[in-house]
Amino acid sequence: MKWTVQQLRRFQHKEMAIDETVDVSDLKQIDTLIREISPVRVQGKADVGSTKFTFHLTLSGTMVLPCSRTLVDVAYPFSIKTTETFFADGGDFVETDEDTHIVTGETIDLNPVIRELILLEIPLQLIADDPAAGGAPQHGEGWDVLSEEQWEKALEERTANKVDPRLAGLAKFFEEKNEE
Repeated sequence: MKWTVQQLRRFQHKEMAIDETVDVSDLKQIDTLIREISPVRVQGKADVGSTKFTFHLTLSGTMVLPCSRTLVDVAYPFSIKTTETFFADGGDFVETDEDTHIVTGETIDLNPVIRELILLEIPLQLIADDPAAGGAPQHGEGWDVLSEEQWEKALEERTANKVDPRLAGLAKFFEEKNEE
């Protein structure tokens, strides 16, 4: 996704359609959370002026990331909409809400921008739909993972006026004192 300024100027005052697939598998070395990433489809258009080049893009693909709880692989589809504006040297640079870049040299390369946007799309926390499937063990020696309902039921059973066996002697002490 690299063009020279001269190539882009051929589309001046015309709409340039973009529909390409970009291999960004090198992102696995940059961010080790990315276990796998599909080729990214880049669709959109470019508006080309004499010194201003605006790209309206949608990036879509799927990356495989670890579940935050169990570390199982989770497919995370993404779709990123962005507008990137490049100004040629000596162009009328205008501060806008869009992401703006200054063209240095004679080429506009969207690949670094695409990689940055994908890295920014990685969620801070990702939970698998079924963390028990192929993930961390759900029980062990003396412990079990409980659902929220099981936890509430167990809590009710423990607090239903039952005396903890470790405190039975203390309960007898208070019963004897009350009888006196």
